[in-house]
Amino acid sequence: MSKAFVIPDVHLKPWIFDKAEEYLSKTEYDHIIFLGDIVDDWHQGENLALYEETFDALIAFAGRHPNFLLCYGNHDMSYAWGVEESGYSPIAKDTVLAGLAKLKSVIPEKNRAYIHRIDNVIFSHAGLAEDFIINTVNGHTDDIDELLKKINSYGVKEMWSSLSPIWARPCYGATAVALPEYLQVVAHTPVDKADYWNNVLTVDSFSIYANGDPIGDQRFVWVDTVSKQWGFADNNGEPESLPDPRLDIRYYKVGDKVRFIGGRGDDEKKIEGVVEILNRYRVGDNDIDIRTDGCLYKHVPLTLILEKIGEE
Repeated sequence: MSKAFVIPDVHLKPWIFDKAEEYLSKTEYDHIIFLGDIVDDWHQGENLALYEETFDALIAFAGRHPNFLLCYGNHDMSYAWGVEESGYSPIAKDTVLAGLAKLKSVIPEKNRAYIHRIDNVIFSHAGLAEDFIINTVNGHTDDIDELLKKINSYGVKEMWSSLSPIWARPCYGATAVALPEYLQVVAHTPVDKADYWNNVLTVDSFSIYANGDPIGDQRFVWVDTVSKQWGFADNNGEPESLPDPRLDIRYYKVGDKVRFIGGRGDDEKKIEGVVEILNRYRVGDNDIDIRTDGCLYKHVPLTLILEKIGEE
C-alpha cells in the first residue's frame, strides 16, 4: 500500500492548508499531492494581502513536507504565461509571479509538474484526455513515464487548450479518458462531493459560489496508489465502494438501446427501448426518456434501467 493525501483547488483559501495539517498530524501518508489553482476567487482580485497570505501558507506547508508534489493549474499558469482568463487579476500579477518564483525555491523541480504518476494513479489538475494525446502529443508511446515527461515539457502553445491536463474535464463524459488502466485524480471541476466516474476521481469540493457559499462538502480524500482504492480522510481509512455505473446519467447517450422496468403494479414488465432524451438536473435525481415501439416513457428513473443492450 502507498497512500497519497490529496489537496484540491485552493483559490485563495489559505486555511485549507491548516485543515490539511489536522489530518496529516493523525495519519502518515507517503505522498501529499496538491492539484493546483493556488490563486483567484470571486471578488478577490484586488485583495493582494490574501494572495500573499495564500502563497505564504503554501510555501510553509511545502517546506514542512518533503513528500509534497504540485500539479500546476490553469489559474496558476495564466500568470506564468501572461494569458488572461476568467478570474485573472492584472493587479495581482506581480504578487502571483513572485509567489510562483518562491515556490520554485522550496519545491524541487521533479516535484513540480502538470502531471504526476505514482504507481497506478495519475494526478493532474484537470485530467489527461485521449484526444490530447492523439492531437497534441501525436499518439501514445510504450513508456508512460516518457509520455508524461513529454507533456510536462510543454508550454503555453500546447497546454493552453481545452483538452490539456490543466483544462480538460473528462469527468463530464464528453471526451474519452486516456490510459483507462490508471486511476486519474483531478480537481478543476467543482463538485458537491468527491465524484468517481470512468476511472476519474474529481475532488474539487472546496470551491465556492459567487456569494461565498461552499459548493461542496469540503472533505479531503486519500488514494492508495497501488490498489487504486480511495476514501475520505475523515472516515478512519475506510475505502469507498465503487458506484454502480448504471445509476449515473453519464453512462447513457441518446440512441442507446436499454432494457428497463416499465408499467405499474401488476402491469410491471421488462421492456426494451431506445434512449431519446437525457434529463440532467442540477438538484435532484437524473432520469431518461425512452422510446419504444408504441410509447415514449418519460422520466424513467435510472434505478429502473436493467442494462444496456449489446454491451459486453
